[in-house]
Amino acid sequence: MRKWLIYLAIIGGVLALVWSQLPRSPYSTDLARIGQGQPALVLAYDIQSMGGMEVMGMMDDLRGAYAERIAFLVAPLGAPHGQAFGTRFGATNGSVVMFSATGSLVGTLHLPANTAELQKALDNLLAQANP
Repeated sequence: MRKWLIYLAIIGGVLALVWSQLPRSPYSTDLARIGQGQPALVLAYDIQSMGGMEVMGMMDDLRGAYAERIAFLVAPLGAPHGQAFGTRFGATNGSVVMFSATGSLVGTLHLPANTAELQKALDNLLAQANP
């Protein structure tokens, strides 16, 4: 009986760890949303490299505060439309490309150093959208 409780505790711990590592909610890869009336932040992301994953973590930290005002999108560099996006805008893994509500390029931030730097870029994006 004691063995079973230990097994259940280990299984429960492993499941809790796996659950905590799952993304909170997926980011849309529909780049057609750029220029549809809301400013957009697009992360160029390559699943095989860590830089993009770190920036996505920063996006996770800020998303709740900005989700109503900014569309958070991901351009998967392993997919044809993501590759085309990267080529067109000079975006590499971890680049954050920002667009106005009308789809005009506002700026690019390559691998922000921390969440504060990304937050400043988002605030600048919103300031340009609402002068």
